[in-house]
Amino acid sequence: MKKILLFVLLFNLYSLSYGKNMATNSGKIISGQTTESSEKVENKKSLKKYETLNITVVGQGVAPKNSISPAQSAVMAKRAAIADAYRLIAEKIKGVHVDGEDVVKNMMLKSSTVKTSVNAMVKNAKIVETKYKDGLCEVEMAITLSYSQFSH
Repeated sequence: MKKILLFVLLFNLYSLSYGKNMATNSGKIISGQTTESSEKVENKKSLKKYETLNITVVGQGVAPKNSISPAQSAVMAKRAAIADAYRLIAEKIKGVHVDGEDVVKNMMLKSSTVKTSVNAMVKNAKIVETKYKDGLCEVEMAITLSYSQFSH
């Protein structure tokens, strides 16, 4: 039993470290720069003069069970989806800071903690589409970045 638990834990750590977008299943670049593929956009180091970068993400929010009315549930789910979309855009633009800690005792893993954070200012993002389905709200949000925004 301990071997199975250790295997599952190590597999999850491997997935977090090396898996592409496994930790944030809800976030993805739908459209990259118009002249390049989205894979090249993700690996890009800097934005060149007269270039623009279009980033589109899908944020998800769930309606709480303890709301007063269905209208309140919808509004709260939408607000959560918008916050998730902003976070996903910030992750794409600034990157994610990851802290990890493993505690080993007697040659066995006792605990493992992974914390992620992002710190960014997001301006001029626009909501493209909002969808509701079975208590889940999905908000598609887009932002266009240009060289001139960062050259000041």
